Amino acid sequence: MDLTVIALAGLVAIAASGLAYAFLFSRIEVEKKTTTRVHKVAAGEGDRAQVKAAKDRVQELSKRRKSMQESLKDLEKKQKEKDKKFGDQSMKAKLPRSGLPLTLGRFYTFSALFGGLVALICLMAGMPLVAILGLGFVAAVGLPRWVIGFLIKRRQDKFLEELPNALEVMVRSIRSGLPLNDAIRLIATDGQEPVKSEFRRVIEAQQVGLSVPEACARMLLTMPLSEVNFFSIVITIQSQAGGNLSEALQNLAKVLRERRKMKAKVKALSMEAKASAVIIGALPFIVATLVYLTSPHYISILFTDARGHIILLFSGFWMAVGIFIMRNMINFDI
Repeated sequence: MDLTVIALAGLVAIAASGLAYAFLFSRIEVEKKTTTRVHKVAAGEGDRAQVKAAKDRVQELSKRRKSMQESLKDLEKKQKEKDKKFGDQSMKAKLPRSGLPLTLGRFYTFSALFGGLVALICLMAGMPLVAILGLGFVAAVGLPRWVIGFLIKRRQDKFLEELPNALEVMVRSIRSGLPLNDAIRLIATDGQEPVKSEFRRVIEAQQVGLSVPEACARMLLTMPLSEVNFFSIVITIQSQAGGNLSEALQNLAKVLRERRKMKAKVKALSMEAKASAVIIGALPFIVATLVYLTSPHYISILFTDARGHIILLFSGFWMAVGIFIMRNMINFDI
């Protein structure tokens, strides 16, 4: 009896559950679909947010890329202008590089006076007219330009020797808290020549309204060196993109020192070839001088006969060709 009641109660419960499920099935399905749709909509909104964030990142990268391209174009344009300044070999551009307080007019005046003085001395010595004109031309045109070139080379060598020390002083100044302008002014005040005068020009350019990168780039006008170009590029990039300036200048000073060591090593390795070239180039003149001192009548035919003049002309031409070839063989660009 008890089991029958329990079984009937169970059957009634199952039947009631079945009826409830049958009546509530559609509603349960609707709620399930609604929940699924809500989840999909929420996921879609999340995907849209991710897509929007990705688009924003792409747009930001595109803007940065465009800005970088414009900066590179500006740097390329400035670099072309610098290359033009590098290639300026006129006397007007060379005089400031030599460190001499000379204007172009004074240089030409001194050259003409020196050429006239040499020609007058040759005339008083009784030399032929052709020799007087040749020596006067060399003294007026060739020798002053050679002196200017020699002074420029010597000044550039001193600048390259002192520039790494100046950069290290700037690094210590910046790390101690000084701004870049004060670090440059410190070199312009307490540095060694010719670095001192070049950095003083940078300060003067800033005083007339130029920015620090533009003032540093103008240094190429009076010191057209690759090392100065490196320095101006470092200052320009730091001013545009930021970064650790002291570390960049320290690395630049290290690179310049290693570059100078490499130049010294190449010079030492090529010194034997240079000595051989000097000996070979001077040997014909030494032999001709010794023959003239011992047997002047034997060699004087070269200067008195027309055929001797032709021989001297061809000899000088081939000597110049040989010297040019040897010079290119023993000179190395670093």
